[in-house]
Amino acid sequence: MIHTAKLGHVSWELCIKVDEQMEVGLQDVKIRVSGDLHVGGVMLQLVEQINIRRPEELSLMKLADDSVKKKKKKDNKDTILDEIINLDSPNSNPGSLASPGLYSKTMTPMYDPVNGTPASSTITWFSDSPLAEQSSNILEVSQPHTSLEVLAQMYQPRSMVEKTKLSSGWLDSSRSLMEQNIQEDEHLLLRFKYYSFFDLNPKYDAVRINQLFEQARWALLLEEIDCTEEEMLMFAALQYHIHKLSLKADAFELTTDGETDEIDAALSNLEVALEGGKTNKKLEDITDIPKLADNLKLFRPKKLTLKAYKQYWFVFRDTSIFYYKNKEAGYGEPIEKLNLRGCEIVPDVNVAQKRFGIKLLIPFAEGMNDICLRCDNESQYSKWMAACILASKGKTMADSSYRQEVQNILSFLRLKNSNTNSSQVPSDLENVDMKPECFVSPRYSKKYKTKQLAARILEVQQNIIQMSLVEAKLRFIQAWQSLPEFGLAYYLVRFRGSKKDDLLGVSFNRLIRIDIATKDPITTWRFSNMKQWNVNWEKREVAIDFDQNISIAFTCQSANCKVVHEYLGGYIFLSTRSKDQNETLDEDLFHKLTGGQE
Repeated sequence: MIHTAKLGHVSWELCIKVDEQMEVGLQDVKIRVSGDLHVGGVMLQLVEQINIRRPEELSLMKLADDSVKKKKKKDNKDTILDEIINLDSPNSNPGSLASPGLYSKTMTPMYDPVNGTPASSTITWFSDSPLAEQSSNILEVSQPHTSLEVLAQMYQPRSMVEKTKLSSGWLDSSRSLMEQNIQEDEHLLLRFKYYSFFDLNPKYDAVRINQLFEQARWALLLEEIDCTEEEMLMFAALQYHIHKLSLKADAFELTTDGETDEIDAALSNLEVALEGGKTNKKLEDITDIPKLADNLKLFRPKKLTLKAYKQYWFVFRDTSIFYYKNKEAGYGEPIEKLNLRGCEIVPDVNVAQKRFGIKLLIPFAEGMNDICLRCDNESQYSKWMAACILASKGKTMADSSYRQEVQNILSFLRLKNSNTNSSQVPSDLENVDMKPECFVSPRYSKKYKTKQLAARILEVQQNIIQMSLVEAKLRFIQAWQSLPEFGLAYYLVRFRGSKKDDLLGVSFNRLIRIDIATKDPITTWRFSNMKQWNVNWEKREVAIDFDQNISIAFTCQSANCKVVHEYLGGYIFLSTRSKDQNETLDEDLFHKLTGGQE
C-alpha cells in the first residue's frame, strides 16, 4: 500500500494521505512512501528523497491533540504558496539509491562519469531523486517569519507536565504506519528525535542544517525550551539576520572555493588526519593533566536565606573541584572536595550585568547537592565552565575537546553582548523592515513595545552583521545546544516504590529524575554508567542497572514505555558512530537496540 506524505509549515509536518502532497515550510512537495514498511524504512525513503543525511536522527510523531484542534481552526489562506515541487514523479522509486557512478557512501565528492566534471556537493548523493532534477535549494531556505496570529494558534506548553505531550507521540520505528493505525487524513511530524547531530557539514548538509535551525527556532518561539531574556534577544537577532540573508538570491551559493579540486582537497585532509595534523607547536605531555586554580565565590542555596557569596581559593584537578580558605591554605586539606562526575550544570549568566555564575547540581545518595560558583569575567568563566562540562562527562581538561569548548563558550558570550556602538543602529525604526514580535516568544513580546524590541534586536545584530547565512544558522544551532534544557524529552513516570509521579527527562547522555512541584532535579544517571536495561512488557515497566549496584525501575504514565525504551536504545546506537565508518546505516543494530520484544 502506498501513502503520500504531506509536510506542513511547522518545521517538517507530515500528513499521511493518499494522493495528497507534502508541504515543506511554505512549499508543497509531493512524495510517496510505503505504508507497509516499518517507520525506520519509511525514514530511509524520505531522507533519500529530500537530501538529509543521518536518517537515524529523525523519526515520525503524532501531533498533540491540542495542536490538531488549533490547526483545524487555522485559516488556510496564510499557509500555501503556489509553487509545487513534485517528488512523486513516475521515474522515481522510493528507497532507490542514486546510480553507483555518482553515489558515494563516504560523501567524498565524485566526478560525473560522462563529462568528467566535479559533481555538485549536495545533489550527487541523491541524483536519482526528483528533488535533484528540480531545485536543490528549495529545502535549504528558512521560511518567512510567522505572523502573531499563526503563532497564537499553535500549541504552547505552559508547564513541565504539559511538555510531556511534546514527546509522547513518537511512532514505533519497528512497526509500519498501518500497524500503528495511521489514518489517511492524519497529520504527522517529521522531526529530529535524537539530539546527537553527528558530522554536521555545511558542504553536504544544507537541508539538514536548515531543518535543525527551523526545529530549534520553533522550540524557542513556542516556549518548548526555556531561555533568558538576554538569550532570547540573541536568538531573535540571529533569526532576523538569517531572514534578511534568505531574501538575497546569492545567499545560497556554495561557500567552498570553486577553484579547488575537491579530490585534491579530500586527499589533503586525509593526509593531515593520518599525520596527526601539521603543527609547529611543541607536543604537549599527554600524561600531564592541566588544572585550574583561582579565586572564585561560592554560595550554597538554602531556603529563607539571602544570597551571600563568599570567596575561596579553588583548584580544579581531574574531574573534581577542591576549595580552600585562601591560596596559602591550598597546600593542606581542602574544606571540601566536589566530584563532578554525573553532575548537572546550569549557567547563570547575564553579560550585560557582568554576572558569570555556574550552578552545580551534584548527585549524592539522598538527592542533589546545590553549589553556586561566581566568576569575575568572561575568560575565567569560560575556562571553569568548560572544565565543569567535561568533568560531568567523566573527562579531564587533557581531553582534546577542552580548548574548543572554551572557545565555544566565549563565542556564545560575545554573541549575547549587546554593548555595541549604538550609532550603528538605525534611528528611524519605523522604516526598518522588521516585525520584532515574530522573532521572540510571546512571553518577551508582551514585555516591550514594538520599537523598544526592534531597537534591542538590532543592537545585538551588530555583533553578527558580517556572518554568512550558513554560519548564522550553525551559530543558532550551537547556541540552542548550549541551553540547559536542550535535548530533554519529558515523561511522566512512577518510580517503583514511590507513591507519587515524577518527571523523567531523557537527554542524549543522561536520565534526570525531576520533582514535579519544585521542578528541581533529584537524581541524574548517565548512559556511560549504564550496564543494561530491560522492559517488562506486561507491567509496562522499564528497569535499568547502572554501575556501583544502582538500579531503577519506573512505569510510564504519559506515554507507552516503548517510547522511552526506544530513546535509550537509540542514544546508545548513536554513541557508536564514528567518522571512519561509511554512511551506510547499520539497520540491524539500530533495530536490535530500539525494537524490543513485546
